[in-house]
Amino acid sequence: MLHPGRIPHSLSKHSEKCRTLRVNNEGEQGSGYPYVLEAPAQDFISVCTVRCQKFLISLVREDWIVLILLGLVTGLLSWGVDICIAIFLRAQKWMYGGLDSNVFLQYLVWVTCPMVLITFSAGFTQVLAPQAVGSGIPEMKTILRGVVLKEFLTFKMFVAKIIGLICALGSGMPLGKESPFVHIASLCAALLSKFMSLFGGNYEESGLVGIKNESRKTEMLVAACAVGLACCFAAPVGGVLFSIEVTVTFFAVRNYWRGFLAATISAFIFRLMPVWNRDEDTVTALLQTSFRLHLPFNLKELPAFAVLGIASGLIGALFVYLNRLIVQSIKKQNTINKFLMKNRLLYPALVTLLVSTLTFPPGFGQFMAGKLSQEESLRTLFDNRTWTKQGIAEEFDYIGTAQAWIHPQVSVFVTLVLFVIMKFWMTALAITMPVPCGAFVPIIVIGAAFGRLVGECMAALFPDGIHSDESIYLIMPGAYAVAGAAALSGAVTHTVSTSVIVCELTGQISHILPMIIAVLLANAVAQSLQPSYYDSQIRIKKLPYLPDLGWGHHEKYNIRVEDIMVRDVRYITLNCCYRDLHSVLRSGHLKALALVESAESMILLGSIERAQLQSLLSQQLSRSRRMEYIRERAAAEKKCLSDVSNSDSEDGRQRASQEVRLQISTEESTVSTTRPASQKPLKPALKRPSVMERPTKLPTSPQDHSGIALKSLFCSSPDVEALEDDGDVEDDMTLHEIAEWEERQLDEQVDFNNCKIDPAPFQLVERTLLYKTHTIFSLLGLDHAYVTSIGRLIGVVSFKELRKAIEGSVTVKGVKVRPPLANLRNSGTRKTEATELHKLWDRHRNVSLPEEQPTSESDEKSQ
Repeated sequence: MLHPGRIPHSLSKHSEKCRTLRVNNEGEQGSGYPYVLEAPAQDFISVCTVRCQKFLISLVREDWIVLILLGLVTGLLSWGVDICIAIFLRAQKWMYGGLDSNVFLQYLVWVTCPMVLITFSAGFTQVLAPQAVGSGIPEMKTILRGVVLKEFLTFKMFVAKIIGLICALGSGMPLGKESPFVHIASLCAALLSKFMSLFGGNYEESGLVGIKNESRKTEMLVAACAVGLACCFAAPVGGVLFSIEVTVTFFAVRNYWRGFLAATISAFIFRLMPVWNRDEDTVTALLQTSFRLHLPFNLKELPAFAVLGIASGLIGALFVYLNRLIVQSIKKQNTINKFLMKNRLLYPALVTLLVSTLTFPPGFGQFMAGKLSQEESLRTLFDNRTWTKQGIAEEFDYIGTAQAWIHPQVSVFVTLVLFVIMKFWMTALAITMPVPCGAFVPIIVIGAAFGRLVGECMAALFPDGIHSDESIYLIMPGAYAVAGAAALSGAVTHTVSTSVIVCELTGQISHILPMIIAVLLANAVAQSLQPSYYDSQIRIKKLPYLPDLGWGHHEKYNIRVEDIMVRDVRYITLNCCYRDLHSVLRSGHLKALALVESAESMILLGSIERAQLQSLLSQQLSRSRRMEYIRERAAAEKKCLSDVSNSDSEDGRQRASQEVRLQISTEESTVSTTRPASQKPLKPALKRPSVMERPTKLPTSPQDHSGIALKSLFCSSPDVEALEDDGDVEDDMTLHEIAEWEERQLDEQVDFNNCKIDPAPFQLVERTLLYKTHTIFSLLGLDHAYVTSIGRLIGVVSFKELRKAIEGSVTVKGVKVRPPLANLRNSGTRKTEATELHKLWDRHRNVSLPEEQPTSESDEKSQ
């Protein structure tokens, strides 16, 4: 039996009734009473079930659950994509190896398979989601900046990105997987958030795309960017650092645990699946190396690593410039551009044909290890054994796939030089194809080959090693390859985290010091010459992203907000009418409008979104409001008619009474009382047919076209709204009467009580410097800011004006482009402009406050 004290409080009332029922039925049922305990037991179980359900739902809504799911999904996706890519590559090699007796058929297979896959990838992506081309990191940088890109985080984009990426990488072209997976992980985060929105909580308002909490949106997307790289390289630490460096300008430390949790889960799942599939024995680094840990390098080798870093910086800047030059040259040629726009699949097919022909192994590919895939190339380049001794190749039989680097007629140095040069321009050309692809892995391969070349040169210069303190340090060219891979990829992306990524990729940290030295020098050289690859893509695609301020230009920016602000500000006053509101909404497409006290004072009171103002105007001119006016008018008419009928009935009764008296006084006639004629009940005024014919056309006079304007503004007409009328109300107003009613409504004063007003929009003063304005916009992700002077609205600065000012401040062809007012302010002869704030300050500057006392020198020291 259930003890009453154990029953929940919500069931106490019901338990009392059950106990009463048990006492009343004691003589009939005996001592068991099974039916009495059944109801409270069921209620107790249902209450426990509801509470458990609520607990599970609240648990699912937690951030760490979503992050774990994000890591699991992206890790499985990365492993599945690698499996599909490996199947395509093995199939191509199987067909190529089976036709070794006929070189022509081998060439057809070597060229046709990549062309088919690339063409399918380009066509499928173009049909399903054209925005899926490229890496996606430039777009993610723009989204994290606060700009909304439509159709970029949708399920169609997810499908197009996955299938297009598999086909593009399965072709064997020099393309990368890691950058597109940053976009794929962001798509997974957006779709997971939409699913979690079904459970409410932090993910309501239709998921990440429409979530009101912008900070939470940024946190989840930054974590997703870290996951995208971690699940490809099995590098959680490097993935988090890379996402911070590439995707966000300012990073909140509270997001660290989110990125590390999701990235660790994704990297672990990505490396666990091969063990579960029995492809590997245990979870290890993706490209495990075996460098010696005891005395890994000599200090005399550090200058060589420094030279490697400087050269990598030059190569990285040249790669970004070459890629941008190819894209711009194609766009500038109108004839070629129009032809390629009409034949979208022709360009990727021609690029694939060219690259495949040059890498054909029996042809020119034999001089550049053309038959090796990117993963096989990295494994051989990271080998810690020297390929040459005094410039002569020896003992390649133990390496296996490294045989592709050896040719009987040329040396290893020639092969490496040809590989670096050919892969350099091939990659810059291949990543311009309209397919989902990235440049991170090809750049790592090129950097590893260049580092291997430097390492082999060092091994040739010091064949017996470096002698120091009676010890001999043998040169390991693989270490130079690792440093070259990190340095070149860091130079192209302008990041330092590539050193951590390469360390996690190879599983060793023995050469972290020379690697970081090379990466830092490469970044210093590349950043002084060219923007990063992702910033270059932002410029090419003309995405609304705020560029960074260049080195050494901060003190030269003699530009202020007053030089770049828009002085003709669209605003509404506190006592404006709906007609003013209507004209302001039709004059522009601003997302928000400033609310000022009056046109004379211009005191800024707040900001109102455009949607709120449209709602106010639509409510003022709505059908329901017009029906209320008709109802009030009908009631007034009915009251007037009733007053008239009452007065008529009183007059009739008086006349009847007089006639009765006259008839009673006579003796001849019979008594007969005359009654007034019975009146029929009045038809309600709202149901009477209109006496005016409805015109077939809308009025064309200036006073009658406000309804048409409202229709064009809100895409609906008040007389066709699907609203249910009351049973005794009929809309009998003609279009002319409706237009007159709208004109009267537009002349009324706006009531802002039912409108959401932002009482504290972001404001700047007119003397705020450009550098500080750039920092504020980047930190807070602002779209615009109002410029005020002592509370008065004098202008507005939007993202567009700030971007133009920053781009105009950079030297272009030796000419410094600056706003006109900035030229009047030289550092030596700059005149202070008399604003109201300075006048006020000059007025009260000499007034000493009685509370303030001059601080003595001893007081300052004591403080």
